[in-house]
Formats: sequence, structure tokens, C-alpha cells
Amino acid sequence: MEGNSKNLKTAVIVLSAVAALLAIVFAYVWFDRQSMINDLRIDKENLTNELISMQEEYSILSSDNDSLNSRLDREREKVDQLLDRLQKTDAANRSKIRQYEKELGTLRSIMKNYISQIDSLNTLNMELRKDAEMARQQAMLSDQKYEELSKTTDEYAKLVEIGSSLKGRGMHVTAINASNRETVRSSRVAKLRACLFLIENPIADKGPMMVYIRVKNPKGILMTNDQNRIFTVGDQQMIYSERREVDYQGQEVEVCVYFEFNQGFTKGVYTVEAYTEGGLLGTADILLK
Repeated sequence: MEGNSKNLKTAVIVLSAVAALLAIVFAYVWFDRQSMINDLRIDKENLTNELISMQEEYSILSSDNDSLNSRLDREREKVDQLLDRLQKTDAANRSKIRQYEKELGTLRSIMKNYISQIDSLNTLNMELRKDAEMARQQAMLSDQKYEELSKTTDEYAKLVEIGSSLKGRGMHVTAINASNRETVRSSRVAKLRACLFLIENPIADKGPMMVYIRVKNPKGILMTNDQNRIFTVGDQQMIYSERREVDYQGQEVEVCVYFEFNQGFTKGVYTVEAYTEGGLLGTADILLK
């Protein structure tokens, strides 16, 4: 009996020790999970604040370019949609929070690009206004040469507006599946189609010319099937994704360039830039889901 009593006491002590150890382990796991959830809540709050900040920044972004304003409106909508999805997501959903962080990075990169474009346009407009003002002041210095200077100023203003280089407008990008139908599902995309108009320009060079496109994936990496696809813009050599020859005769003409990537397409925002050897024609974005 005495042996059984000792064994029972020993068993009770062991079970008590195991129970205490399990309680400590459970407490550690619980506190660790609570700490992770708190961290994710902070991440969600930071993401929310950044998106609200982007909304405020987009609210003051505008330009005199209708096409650029239209693209700004689309990006504003993407920010609003992401904020709405974030607010509806549980902070404990780690995978979703990390996904939204990546989407925010993409949206931030796109916004920086638009800010740069608007700054460039504003700088150009300021320079054009300064040039026009200087020409008017010179015209006023001499009544004798007023008519000649006035004519020169008008011609100069027209040349500045038209420009001697080829310009593009209305660039847009669509995704095409294997049946040549439009789609936004990344898994079904066979190729991208970038279209734009080469605007009328009577003083631009006429004849055959190449239109190049550069496609950047959601991470900002240039997509090409051959690294030897090189063209020159000014003094700079660049790699292109695809190109197409067009016969330009000074009148407005639509050009579409198709890009098929050997490794397929993933979800995210793709940026497409169009060039001639004279410079940038335009840019456009497309979101694949």
C-alpha cells in the first residue's frame, strides 16, 4: 500500500508539472499570436494612412492634357478601390495585408511617374510663356518692324505648338487572349496591344519609320524576348519589347503594336511606353487581374 501511495504521489507531481509546462506553452503561443496580430493591425493602419495620403495627393494633381487627366482619374479610382478592400479586410489576414502592401508600392510608383510628367509639362508651359512674352516685348520696341515681328511671333508660336518632332496622342493598352478577344485575366492573356495616333504634323519627316514599345511588368522590369532588341533615342540606346514599321505622310494615323511574351503574364499593373527614334510618343497602363 505504501508503494502504491508513493507511485500515486509521483504521478500527480509529474502530471502537475506537465500541466504547468503546457500552460506556459499555451500562454507563450497566445501572447505571440496577439503580438503578431497587433503588428498586423499597425501595418493595416499605416497602409490606410498612406492610401489616404495618396488620395489627397491625387486630388491636387491635374494638367492641361486631357489624356493625362483621364489616366489620373483611373489611378485615383484604383487607390479608392484598394482602400475600400483594405478597410474590409481583417487585420489578422497576413497574406492579404502583404498583398496590399505590394499593390500600394505599385500605385506609389505610378503616381511618381505622373508627378514627373506633370512637372515636365508645367516646366515646358512656363518656358513657352516666357518665349512668347519675350517675342511680344521685342515686337513693341519698334513700330517700324511691328508687323514683321508680329508675324514672326505668330509663326514661332505655331511652330512651338506643333513642334518639329513627331507626337502621339490617345495611347491605350488592351490585353488579348488566344481568340483575339479582349480580357483582363492574366492567366488568359496571350499578348498586349498598344495603340495610339501619330498626330498630323506637316513639318515632320515623312516616309517609313519604326514605332517601338517598351513593356514594364508590375515590378517595373522591362519585358523583352531578346536583349539584342536595341534602338536609339537621341544619344541614348534603349531595349525595346516590340516594334512596328509605319508609313507616315504627315497626316494623323493610328498605329497598333502587339507584344507576346514567351513567359506569359502575371497579375498587376503593366506600363507601356511608345517611342520613335525622335523621342517618347506616350505611355499607358493596364491592370491584369
